[in-house]
Amino acid sequence: MAKELVGIIGGTGLGDALAGQLSAVEFREVQTPFGKPSGPILLGTLGTRRIAFLNRHGEGHKLSPSEVPYAANVFALKELGVHAVLASGAVGSLRHKIAPGHLVLVNQFIDKTFKRANTFFGGFGAVHCELADPVCGRLREALVHVATGLKVMTHLDGTYVCMEGPQFSTRAESLMHRDWGGDLIGMTAMPEAKLAREAQMCYALVALASDYDCWRPHDKSKGKQTLLKEILTNLKTATDNSLSLIQALLASDERLVDEDCSCRKSLELAVWTNPDWIDPNEKERLMTLFE
Repeated sequence: MAKELVGIIGGTGLGDALAGQLSAVEFREVQTPFGKPSGPILLGTLGTRRIAFLNRHGEGHKLSPSEVPYAANVFALKELGVHAVLASGAVGSLRHKIAPGHLVLVNQFIDKTFKRANTFFGGFGAVHCELADPVCGRLREALVHVATGLKVMTHLDGTYVCMEGPQFSTRAESLMHRDWGGDLIGMTAMPEAKLAREAQMCYALVALASDYDCWRPHDKSKGKQTLLKEILTNLKTATDNSLSLIQALLASDERLVDEDCSCRKSLELAVWTNPDWIDPNEKERLMTLFE
């Protein structure tokens, strides 16, 4: 177990909290065929687990959701030997029952992004990965097992609508997302989850509800600064709850890396291009994805 490297993608708050509990810490700069990742990758040991943490938005939260180098991030983790990724991210709630501060173990996505490169295989050939179940069921089930034993309000499933941003939804859009069956609205899960599947990595996402999206009007008696303070407080609560869940999972006996998982074989039938027509240099350049 100690040799397995578990990837964690999240924000600065989660990274700072984890860093203080790690031993054998080092930072690794990784170059990829898709450019630099968001920043150096923090490697360290927590208990019997070796983890690789990546701050999605970079130092100082400088990268907007559309600017995050998702392909470089996922490729860099795979290059280091990560085969399972636990991701976290802030979201707005589209449901009364998902209150600010709650966690959601996402199991489905609706992708509304349009500016972001969502595949590693442009110019390589026709590669079509199965994505009916976009989250690793085995890894999510491990989170479910651990979450049910914690005093943290965690919803065991939810559909995440990923929008391009950086602006938030209009009220009409927010109401439409509810009609679609969305439970959460965010800006960062896609194409991250799609790329993880293309990289043959297990991927699970813990969503952190910071507020209700604009389908539910804010309390007009509260000023903007008060509302902002509430959102930041809710996000801090959700981040702390997410840390508790991730720590408990890492400390558990749950199997996080499984080479027999179907996620680790997602490219077996995905390449539809005749091998004779694939550039050997491109295959070599992307070999990390096939490992």
